[in-house]
Amino acid sequence: MRVIVTGPDGVLGSNLVRELIERDYIVSVLLLEGTTSKTLDGLDINKFYGNILDKDSLNNAFSGHDVVIHCAASTSIYPARDPFINKVNIEGTENVIQAIKDNNVKRLVYVGTANSFGNGSSLNELGDETNEYTAHKYGLDYMDSKKKAQDLLLDAVKNDGLPAIVVNPTFMIGPYDSKPSSGTMVLAIYNGKVPGYTHGGKNYIAVKDAAVAIANGITMGRIGECYILGNENLSYKDAFEKIAQSIGGKAPKLGMANTIMRAYGGINSFLAKMFRYKPAVTKELAAISCDNFYYSADKARKELHLPSTPMEVAFKECFQWYKDNGYLNKK
Repeated sequence: MRVIVTGPDGVLGSNLVRELIERDYIVSVLLLEGTTSKTLDGLDINKFYGNILDKDSLNNAFSGHDVVIHCAASTSIYPARDPFINKVNIEGTENVIQAIKDNNVKRLVYVGTANSFGNGSSLNELGDETNEYTAHKYGLDYMDSKKKAQDLLLDAVKNDGLPAIVVNPTFMIGPYDSKPSSGTMVLAIYNGKVPGYTHGGKNYIAVKDAAVAIANGITMGRIGECYILGNENLSYKDAFEKIAQSIGGKAPKLGMANTIMRAYGGINSFLAKMFRYKPAVTKELAAISCDNFYYSADKARKELHLPSTPMEVAFKECFQWYKDNGYLNKK
């Protein structure tokens, strides 16, 4: 079976491609022109170069493939409102859907985000695939555009017979995070750059587990269904302590009041706009960090056989990859 992955050089894509190779699929990837893709070097894959905003390059890449796994997206959260984010995530997904139809692809696995479903506010009230979208309150085009892209894909399933399922990962941690992206948290704990913790929390998953479930989605899962891929619901205090214990770092001891965090984010956003720099914490991120994003992954465990690797293992693997690739000296 021939499988092609868009957005293959991110932390998810890099792990997913390896999982697919281990299963003896014939694996292709779609990369942006000029991409170095160091995390894919040496792998037995076919490389296509193009852009999900270019319909011709999609048709060229998808031709002859049985399955498309669409990971490519803009995950930028600054500025909060950006037409390009919508263009990539919405128009790009529309183009992928059309190319699926034009090339008679047998299945599409679309990688969304768990934020497209209302979050659970406590460990006794977990969000799942039935919860209505609520993240619009944060004012981020990233979240809003991913929800819109998911909706248009599900509409295509219902109205046009698109053979697709949706997977919705939570916060993924693991190796091959070359940007770095999610692993920035691990590096920050190692470098002692986390002064405190807010009183929110979120769901974490080992990226390798997400890759397994997505690969399973080639033959498992029901067309038109969504599957939250998650594992451990942790407060930021507990998450930082687990990271510190896993990598030999020190967890922050200071709890930050929500009012202080929100004020800090607001000031940062104001100064960033005035002096034209990208802030580490914006008013939107500050608001998010004060809330709980807790989810249940029971549906994916049942229908996609999602594994549940302890997060300590994922934190260690993430840290070890950084160590092996010279990131620990980049402060």
